[in-house]
Amino acid sequence: MTERLAGKIALVTGGCSGIGLAIVERFVEEGAKVLAADMQDEKGANLERAHGGAVAYCRCDVTDEAQVAAAMAAVKKAFGGLDILVNNAGSSGPATGIIDMDVPGWDATMALLLRGPMLGMKYGAPLMVERGGGSIINIASIAAFEAGWGLAYGVAKAAVLSLSQQSAPDMSKSNIRVNAICPGVIVTPIFGISVGLDRAVADQTAGALVEGAARMQPIQRAGAPRDIANAALYFASEDSSFVTGTYQLVDGGIRTGQRIAWDEASPLPIHEVLATIAPDPEAGGAA
Repeated sequence: MTERLAGKIALVTGGCSGIGLAIVERFVEEGAKVLAADMQDEKGANLERAHGGAVAYCRCDVTDEAQVAAAMAAVKKAFGGLDILVNNAGSSGPATGIIDMDVPGWDATMALLLRGPMLGMKYGAPLMVERGGGSIINIASIAAFEAGWGLAYGVAKAAVLSLSQQSAPDMSKSNIRVNAICPGVIVTPIFGISVGLDRAVADQTAGALVEGAARMQPIQRAGAPRDIANAALYFASEDSSFVTGTYQLVDGGIRTGQRIAWDEASPLPIHEVLATIAPDPEAGGAA
């Protein structure tokens, strides 16, 4: 432990499981006091017990303005203010295209993944101003850059990147940095939840994704919540004091190119097309 966050106070939304939990634990390792804002009361109580006075829990629906404001009041009451905000709470959203889109599901996804971070920033920034500045970290996704990860989810995460970039210049006037992290395939319960499993079952089955996830990118291991926590630590610490309005991909290299670039057994799409139209060499043909 290097105490890179000694004396710092953080709030992490969705802090009781998955990536959020890893961030809470990583920040505590580095000396921070952390409030975990979540909707999982039992896990929140366990988290408080596990970390003594270093972690507090507050029930918070990040789509509800009053509850977000209350969470900010809670972190000030518990620890004295706020230096670091991680807007992490999220879910996968509807798994449909535009024509079949469930409109209430779309609205709920935008509320959770975009309205939530906006509200966190709106009510968290004044506390940072009181302490002379701070760092806001928004959890986006590789889905912000490409289709195939869920339409509503991808649109919301792209908007999170824009929110981070658009707000960074104005926030810099108050010595507040705003950055985003774009995870790739990280083994958490979110994938199980996205296919209809309840949270308890999704928690138990997340480990089954490890082997398959390891084959999805050049770095041949599954992404872990701690990988994202390490990136969050960089943005939270003074190591990134000259960095704002940008993002960090933490994806095992999945966006470096087509699969053939790291898996020789995977054919290029153009080769697959040519194979369907090329003449059979055994059938003869024009010389």
